[in-house]
Amino acid sequence: MVPPELPDLRAQLSRQADGLAGALAELQEISRGIHPAILTQGGLVPALKALARRSAVPVELAVRVEARLPEPVERAAYYIVSEALTNAAKHAQASTVHVAVEAGDGVLVLSIRDDGRGGADPRRGSGLIGLTDRVDALAGTIEVASPVGAGTTLLITLPVEHG
Repeated sequence: MVPPELPDLRAQLSRQADGLAGALAELQEISRGIHPAILTQGGLVPALKALARRSAVPVELAVRVEARLPEPVERAAYYIVSEALTNAAKHAQASTVHVAVEAGDGVLVLSIRDDGRGGADPRRGSGLIGLTDRVDALAGTIEVASPVGAGTTLLITLPVEHG
């Protein structure tokens, strides 16, 4: 929107925009390392219940986790569910999200299914890429099924190492 006769102003605004984009990226990176006190103090179950209560899309939550899990696993599970709920509200136009979490046999399994418009592609979009990176960091697996018009289902398995 800068008039062509003001190239110096255009350059200055461009530098400012680049600086703001860099600051935003840095802030996002810092925020990824911060997790809520309820997760640290209470564990995964109360943290997921709090996420479900705050979700913009109604959540049906089923959690079968009997004991505290290693902190990296709890943190990853929390952020995976958080990102999935954000994606369902922001992109999927979902009316409900079903979240099932179960620990057993040395793994934590998360199943997250929405009734939105589907069509999510794990190769596009930072949300799904971020989820995949988080799962890969713990040597887990992620499956994404998202047929157009039929919602999105994420099936994630994270190894649980006690020690």
